[in-house]
Amino acid sequence: MTTRTVDTTQELAAFLRTRRERLDPHDLGLPSRRQARRTPGLRREEVAELAGISVDYVVRLEQGRGLRPSADVVEALAGALRLPPVERAYLFNLTGQRPRGADEPATTAAAPLAELVDDLSPLPAMLMNQRFDILAWNHEMTRLLVDFGTLPPARRNAMWLCLAHPQVREYYVDRERVVREGIAHLRAAWAAHPEDSALTDLIAEFLTRDEDFARLWAERDIEVNGRGLKVLRHPGVGEIAVRFEVLVPLQDPDQRLVVFRPADDGSRAALDRLCAVRP
Repeated sequence: MTTRTVDTTQELAAFLRTRRERLDPHDLGLPSRRQARRTPGLRREEVAELAGISVDYVVRLEQGRGLRPSADVVEALAGALRLPPVERAYLFNLTGQRPRGADEPATTAAAPLAELVDDLSPLPAMLMNQRFDILAWNHEMTRLLVDFGTLPPARRNAMWLCLAHPQVREYYVDRERVVREGIAHLRAAWAAHPEDSALTDLIAEFLTRDEDFARLWAERDIEVNGRGLKVLRHPGVGEIAVRFEVLVPLQDPDQRLVVFRPADDGSRAALDRLCAVRP
């Protein structure tokens, strides 16, 4: 039979049952029972005890009675059932809840992604989080924009560079469009992560200190732009047109890999000249 739509209540019930039944009580250090087990895995009473909730609540969840457990209960069930990260995320999605810490973006680059950024040379590449904080970059990106390593960590932010860095803010030929698109993306991130206080503080800083940001923020444009074209006016080699692509890794969905590619032969030659000098 083909499943045409997802009945989340019934899927939640079935998912909890199958995950309970696949666990070995001995692996969890549970005491042996005199009464023989008629079904594999844990009993509902054991899941309830491990999760710190009532047996009746577990029964009703597994019977698909339409309950909507809180985020704390979902977290407790995920722990009791020893769910790996992908199944934990699935459980949260079924219940319509967000896991604790979901609004806290990564502040350091995942090691495989940092290595990938280096491996993408000679294409300029960098890794960002939802706040536009720059977590990793390669040599080509520092030559194209700025050496991020010379900046304080709090200023390694693509939006701040575009708005306030004395060198970078003059780079973009169509600066109004670039800033507008960045703000529209930032507003979407702000709505998706309402508990990210650092993101809220960053937006408040921009609103206070930058008139262009305040004007464009008030227009409430929303856009998540995963690819496009930017033209940079580099003081060393002149204009460089680059196409950018933003990729979201499945394993680290709160990080964004940004890759620039020359848009034409002239830009490719200019980028080659720019990146030829290494420290």
